[in-house]
Amino acid sequence: MRHTISLLVRNKPGVLSHIAGLFSARGYNIDSLTVGETDDKTVSRMTIVTIGDDKIIEQVTKQLNKLIDVIKVVDLTDQPFVDRELVLIKVQAEGDKRSQIIEITDIFRAKIVDVSVKTVTIEVTGDEGKIQAIIELLNPFGIKEIARTGKVAIARGKDAVRNSKGGTTC
Repeated sequence: MRHTISLLVRNKPGVLSHIAGLFSARGYNIDSLTVGETDDKTVSRMTIVTIGDDKIIEQVTKQLNKLIDVIKVVDLTDQPFVDRELVLIKVQAEGDKRSQIIEITDIFRAKIVDVSVKTVTIEVTGDEGKIQAIIELLNPFGIKEIARTGKVAIARGKDAVRNSKGGTTC
């Protein structure tokens, strides 16, 4: 089963390396990893997407909690959460195909962010289903390149994870 894990960590050099090393040392794959500073400059939030059964994820969570620079670990999978990913898609777009690509871009509320004689680059933001759907529709035109940010996620509603200072939520 696919799990989305949200972490609050100290914002200092080497923390990302320790977390990636933990996954690597135990043979767990990271499907997606994003990291960025929170409203507290000393704290960063990581969103990790990984695959494993409940036993493996429990083991991963326990190991993450043992790392000194990890403040909080939450598996968002079994609770309501909002997730998004940003993707840039460069598509072959010559002649009459260009108008069809623009139409698909509009349907998905995506944006064309670069145009050349032979290609267009589309920026799309959304959940995994939306991203997969636009990729499938653009595939027949000839996708030249895709760049993805990885998933970012946050609990829905009033649920929040606070750090020990009580100031940062995730």
